Amino acid sequence: MRVLQIGCAALAWSVAATTSLFAAEPAVPVFADGEAQVVKAFEDPDYWIRHDLWVETEFDSDGDDKLDRVHVAVTRPRQTDTEGLKLPVVYVTSPYFAGVGSNDKAYFWDPKHELGETPDKHKVGPDIKLKGSRPIISKGHTKDWVPRGYVVVHSSSPGTGLSQGCPTVGGDNESLAPKAVIDWLNGRAKGFTSPDGDETVTAYWSTGKVGMTGTSYNGTLPLAAATTGVEGLEAIIPIAPNTSYYHYYRSNGLVRHPGGYLGEDIDVLYDFIHSGNPTRREYCDCNVRDKEMAENMDRVTGDYNEFWAGRDYLNDLEPLTAAVLMAHGFNDWNVVPEHSNRISQALKAKGVPVQIYYHQGGHGGPPPMKMMNRWFTRYLHGVENDVEKDARAWIVREGDDAKKPTAYDDYPNPKAADVELHLTGNAPERGTLSLEAVPSQGLETLVDNVSFDGAALAKAEWTEHRLMFVTPTLNEPVHLSGTPKITVRMASSKPAANLSVWLVSLPWNDSKDAKITENIITRGWADPQNQKSISESEPLEPGRLYDVTFDLQPDDQVIPKGQQIGLMIFSSDRDFTLWPKPGTELTVDLDATKLTLPVVGGVEALKKSL
Repeated sequence: MRVLQIGCAALAWSVAATTSLFAAEPAVPVFADGEAQVVKAFEDPDYWIRHDLWVETEFDSDGDDKLDRVHVAVTRPRQTDTEGLKLPVVYVTSPYFAGVGSNDKAYFWDPKHELGETPDKHKVGPDIKLKGSRPIISKGHTKDWVPRGYVVVHSSSPGTGLSQGCPTVGGDNESLAPKAVIDWLNGRAKGFTSPDGDETVTAYWSTGKVGMTGTSYNGTLPLAAATTGVEGLEAIIPIAPNTSYYHYYRSNGLVRHPGGYLGEDIDVLYDFIHSGNPTRREYCDCNVRDKEMAENMDRVTGDYNEFWAGRDYLNDLEPLTAAVLMAHGFNDWNVVPEHSNRISQALKAKGVPVQIYYHQGGHGGPPPMKMMNRWFTRYLHGVENDVEKDARAWIVREGDDAKKPTAYDDYPNPKAADVELHLTGNAPERGTLSLEAVPSQGLETLVDNVSFDGAALAKAEWTEHRLMFVTPTLNEPVHLSGTPKITVRMASSKPAANLSVWLVSLPWNDSKDAKITENIITRGWADPQNQKSISESEPLEPGRLYDVTFDLQPDDQVIPKGQQIGLMIFSSDRDFTLWPKPGTELTVDLDATKLTLPVVGGVEALKKSL
């Protein structure tokens, strides 16, 4: 076996040209105001070295009795060869780089079926056609980080692209694959020039300091890698990460689809990313999708179980030591904002360096470059820029530039306090939402009808398909910061029912330029059958009242003067839940139903606004 140091022999012709172009002084990273600066000698892509390799992992997920190898691509300044320069690494891994499957809803689960019934199996989409060509897996992030004195590394997740193994959508191999790459960058794992050969490659140009980033699935994988506690992973910047596949595809015992992907479930996502080696496809499909997923994902009860617990990174945080800069949008209804909040709160309690950047938009949206630069400069280059002393929370206020967030001591806002609101009935019109409880409000009933979407129900002045309760018109803005909670005492006319809650800002803005997110403060969903535990459901006794308590999605929003805060309780949410036939009746005990809002300034601030 011989070791190949890619670049040296192949680049001998260019050394003289490079030396004359970039003068006698060695090119090194430059820092100012706590940030890595663009270095002229690193800036020209024509003078970058690009090569690929396969890193050997510690697992065999595709059943061929050989350790899986993952495909890795490297982009680095030429000076890492010509001047022996060693640099830290910004690393991005993904299941998407080689292409993805069809988003045709024909290959999704059909949401139209009765609750508690076993649904018909969905069709499997066509095989994915691989895209891209070696040695480049992706060019993402290279223009940002290579000129600032970093090597950028990309890899394809197991079972995708030219990586061996099976996709598992949150299984252990998705954590161990990037761990192996980081081990290789630190000289602890083997890299090879081919997927099956024995010619090795070393990362002689790496300092061993690694930071990871990415958005959505690509933002999940940095967290996955960090939960292994791998040495050398110093910092991560997950953007809109999915931190629990249960919380992505279920909600408080309820089968709930991510926004925009009605009918998607974990096996659909498996098919969407499975672009890997066709010779092992049958094994992967049989053992992962058709066995493990099919037997455990449970679209009948929606209960939390060991399968979902194994894909919940909150359960795996003990080994994590990497500094975490998290980013999320409060109006992300694909990967809802609880994903980042639940992890950042746990990491704060654990004592790991953590900051959070929230904006008012939807899915995706990285922190400003200045924030990311300071983060990686501190933890990868070791420059003492005091970033760890910065504000813990950065929130883009309504209407502000995303690059100019407002600093807060923490999230939720430390000045926020829970305020309890009570209901006064007026169904099928709008009742009231107030600080004072008015006794003997009794029961009100709504009739489920998924034909009407949530926006139509919220705008309706009169309808039997939802219950609506509104505050008086605000005479001062109200700042909410944190996680609203609700307890609904309810009865169902059937043994199973959806329960959906929206918190809205009224009057509804219906202008052509308005976004629905301007009207929706937050949302939440629950299965009343799981009122005791998300792990165990039991059929509802028709007509019996149950207390169903659950969190809505976390938020930080200023509701402007002149608006009303509205609480809408309904059953099936056309954009998120299953679609049972209309007619299920939910009866709500108004006296025992309570909404808790996290209000900055507490009850006195809300009193002033009302």
